[in-house]
Amino acid sequence: MSLRTMPIFFAFFVMGFVDAVGTLVGFAREEYQLSGLMAGLLPFFGLIAFAIFSVPGGVLMDRKGKKWLMLLSLGIVLVGEAVPAVTTGYLMLVAAIFLIGIGMTLLQVAGNPIMRDVSEEGRYARNLTFAQFIKGLGSIAGPAVAIALISRGLPWNSIFTVFGLFVAITFVAVAFLKVDEKKTDDDRPPASIRSSFALLKNPYVFLMILGLFLYVGAEVGMNSWIATYLNQKFQFDLGSLATGGIAFFFVALSLGRLVGSAILNFMSARQFLVVTALVSVIGMLGIIFGSKQIALGSIFVAGLGFGNIFPLIFSILIDRMPERSAELSGLLCMAIAGGAVMPLIMGAVNDSFGITGAMVVPFLSVLYILLLGLRSSREATATA
Repeated sequence: MSLRTMPIFFAFFVMGFVDAVGTLVGFAREEYQLSGLMAGLLPFFGLIAFAIFSVPGGVLMDRKGKKWLMLLSLGIVLVGEAVPAVTTGYLMLVAAIFLIGIGMTLLQVAGNPIMRDVSEEGRYARNLTFAQFIKGLGSIAGPAVAIALISRGLPWNSIFTVFGLFVAITFVAVAFLKVDEKKTDDDRPPASIRSSFALLKNPYVFLMILGLFLYVGAEVGMNSWIATYLNQKFQFDLGSLATGGIAFFFVALSLGRLVGSAILNFMSARQFLVVTALVSVIGMLGIIFGSKQIALGSIFVAGLGFGNIFPLIFSILIDRMPERSAELSGLLCMAIAGGAVMPLIMGAVNDSFGITGAMVVPFLSVLYILLLGLRSSREATATA
């Protein structure tokens, strides 16, 4: 593994660390006496940034460069971290989270394709998968650090100071990183928002971005509904084993990414997408149709499969059209907004058909991704 990848891996850890925001919602609600809606706006403003700023971020990256955008994104996150340090209040907290959301959006837009520039030939998919594992460690560390600080008597918003320190270290590491950004010698005009969305007319691009939209939605939907599913179908206590099912799922996600980065040393990304999607489908079938014990085991199986889908779709599409990496990265990161849509769809299905019907929604999503992987693998074989 090249040393040049280390600052980018650290940036992915920072991406995961932002998940601590979800842990802080309850504390903010108590301190500011927020309604459920006002508390719900905190994670919403962090997520909606992906829908608004991903494509413009891709355009900016095409004009200014990936490293430039990474430094800008980290700078915006640092400003967001500083807001709670100099002022208090609900509106300022919303503003801070929105700034952090913007910065994280741009960091995703730049971080995923820049990994290709710092990776050895043929190692992009493997390194991007391992980067998602590092991001998962950040997702675990963020809430854990927040809880540790609070348990030691520090104010809940002290996590912003700690997070800011990690971001500052990452900023310095990236600033000193030498990146040979891969360029093409075509004479195409600079990327624009219009040219980015025009790529959706390409059927392959559209289907892959739809796949990523459905995947992120399925993962967030599982996170949002698995405890309710275990409670309603198997009468698990929401405060113990049902919520433990969420941790079970995320441990499997991280383990799947670690194992996936090793498998990609000897298997192509397209072939592995078929395998990991198939594992996801099997896991979802076990959750929906299995007994209590089978359903619990299937949560782990589904997590193993889910863990590799995001980096595989991302790397396959970027490798297919590297000359349009900036625009594609913007579109792919915009698809992360699927995480805001899927839980709502699952909720509507739950109201009409019950909790089992709600779990069919992420099952259909990973089934689509399996079919997408089979198509991509066939195309690669035909052109080989």
